[in-house]
Amino acid sequence: MIRIGTRKSELALWQAKQVKTALQSQGHPAELVLIESNGDLDLTQPLYTMGIQGIFTKSLDTALLNNKIDIAVHSLKDVPTLLPEEIEIKAVLSRGNPMDVMVYNSSFKSWNTQSSIGTGSLRRKAQWLRKYPKHQVKNLRGNVQKRLEKLNHSDWSGAIFAQAGLERLNLLHNNHQVLDWMIPAPAQGIVAIACLKTNKQIGAVLEKINCKETAHCAEIERSFLNTLEGGCTAPIGAHAYFDEGTLFFKGGLFSLDGTTALVHEEQVSMDKSKDFGIKKAHEILSKGGEELMQQIKSQL
Repeated sequence: MIRIGTRKSELALWQAKQVKTALQSQGHPAELVLIESNGDLDLTQPLYTMGIQGIFTKSLDTALLNNKIDIAVHSLKDVPTLLPEEIEIKAVLSRGNPMDVMVYNSSFKSWNTQSSIGTGSLRRKAQWLRKYPKHQVKNLRGNVQKRLEKLNHSDWSGAIFAQAGLERLNLLHNNHQVLDWMIPAPAQGIVAIACLKTNKQIGAVLEKINCKETAHCAEIERSFLNTLEGGCTAPIGAHAYFDEGTLFFKGGLFSLDGTTALVHEEQVSMDKSKDFGIKKAHEILSKGGEELMQQIKSQL
């Protein structure tokens, strides 16, 4: 019986059940083991003040290292680019929708210069303020249902969510707009499965349910993030996808207030995609990104 570690939120459970189904389709019985995370327990502090590196993954990492679970299921965008030495991301499922959406307050009529929107993400905040510099951005934390509830009990105009999360919980209704101009978080919409490097038997099982194309896109986006970030939380977006042998990539680094944006967009053939995220991050660093990262670090 494969023990699947997961957080307790409804979305985390949805993801873990997808992994369980995939494993069972390969003939491997599995069960869910529920683990509490610090990110779920503290719903008031903004994520970037809580040491965001691994805030939703530390508890599951600990359970893996203590042999309480065999695998851990994560939203890959929540997983730090540098993992504990003994742990690796061994598989990802086929990607869901990577985009962000604006969900409107039930009483929303129209935007005005004093409009407020909710988000706990520096990336979303920076890109929203770049487009709407006079708007107010309010901190919004909690699972998807709690955030929707907070939105509709607020005087805000709307709040930003990952489209995949709302779709997976059947909560994407007509009162939304897809933010196709907003660069998503690296690996947004991807379900990842981690295990111990020493557990070769589980590793071999996970390889059979791994989506290689999604894994390649995730590697490009996460290496872009890791190269830019250097251990610092920053407003960084990246999206990579393949279409008929061509890689399409868009990545950006933003100042906290959105006034500065260093964005790179390019398409190349698949055979030139090796280390692509690292190369594009170095281009941004050489064109003002290094100074911008220093500025961001001094402000956080």
